Amino acid sequence: MKFLVDVCAGTGLARWLREMGHDVAEVRDVDSRMTDEEVLRWAARERRVVITLDKDFGQLVVASGEVRASIVRLPDVPLSERKQILGVILSKYGKDLEKGSIVTVTGNRVRVRRFGAANSET
Repeated sequence: MKFLVDVCAGTGLARWLREMGHDVAEVRDVDSRMTDEEVLRWAARERRVVITLDKDFGQLVVASGEVRASIVRLPDVPLSERKQILGVILSKYGKDLEKGSIVTVTGNRVRVRRFGAANSET
């Protein structure tokens, strides 16, 4: 799978994804002050899944009504747990991400919003 790791998600997470065999690009390698809109355009252009802690990404996609790129949001996930939780998300929701989804982890709840489909919660 192809990922675009936002600055706030961390280089360690990007490194781990690479070790798992994924194609990973990092926002910080191009411009750490890139706007959320620019990040979404990049991800859509290269068909990458955005990994972020930022709550704005999901809102931008939903508000625009445009399917741009899948997003994994980990706003409340401590650094020490990100790899483990992301591993579970990829295992359970990888196909959803490939088709276009926003996956948000808050506390012990995972919310999956599939583009063009009804919301689903786990």
